[in-house]
Amino acid sequence: MPPTVYGTPSMSSENAKPAGKGRIILFLAMLVVTAATTALGAWQVQRLLWKQDLIARVDARVHAQPVSPPPASAAVNAADDEYKHVRVSGTYLNDKETFVQAVTSHGPGFWVITPLVTADGSHILINRGFVAPDRRDPAKRAEGQVQGETVVTGLLRMTEPGGGFLRENDAANDRWYSRDVAAISAARGTAPAAPYFIDAEANPALPAAPVGGLTVIKFPNNHASYIFTWFSLALMSAAAAFYVLRGRWPFMRAKNRNETEA
Repeated sequence: MPPTVYGTPSMSSENAKPAGKGRIILFLAMLVVTAATTALGAWQVQRLLWKQDLIARVDARVHAQPVSPPPASAAVNAADDEYKHVRVSGTYLNDKETFVQAVTSHGPGFWVITPLVTADGSHILINRGFVAPDRRDPAKRAEGQVQGETVVTGLLRMTEPGGGFLRENDAANDRWYSRDVAAISAARGTAPAAPYFIDAEANPALPAAPVGGLTVIKFPNNHASYIFTWFSLALMSAAAAFYVLRGRWPFMRAKNRNETEA
């Protein structure tokens, strides 16, 4: 009579291999996630330092004493020149105003872009400020149409080529959605002009003029929250890798318990 066998056979080494292989794959995957999220966190630290430096540099430029703007023939770039506090003298070409669609704290309306002719004959576009639609007509703000030599103080801004508000500038129909220096200068016959424009400061002496001093200087700075997020994910994935390596992941504990009971 054959002997009676109680229980079930123990798991063979061949059946144990898939479980061990799966643990290694999961462990390596967690290491990859840890490395990736750590790298992203470190990158965000670099971005935070860069943004803080940018904000400090721009703040220093804005509050510095005004200087002469770069010559009209000079090359400029945002990193070195944007938001410089500048002052220039010249004569407005009021008959060559351009109206660029704008939305400001005063509501929807237009930027009034006027060429300024300097003593050396150069042209610089001046964003004189904002007007509501009902004041677009120069006749309704005649007191603000400065004649003769004048001094303009403001912030140097970079050209805005192409368009804005998801629409392209239409020079042929005189519809403008961005302050594209080259295109506006060509359309008004004042090219070549300086490769930048100047946002004029508010002038209390000219209440009927366009409202100046509306430059918005704001740089989004969410890098600290990104740093926290990425390093938190790195810490969690590292902990997961540790638990997988020790076989303490919940489903592994259950599996090991089932194998022991078997």
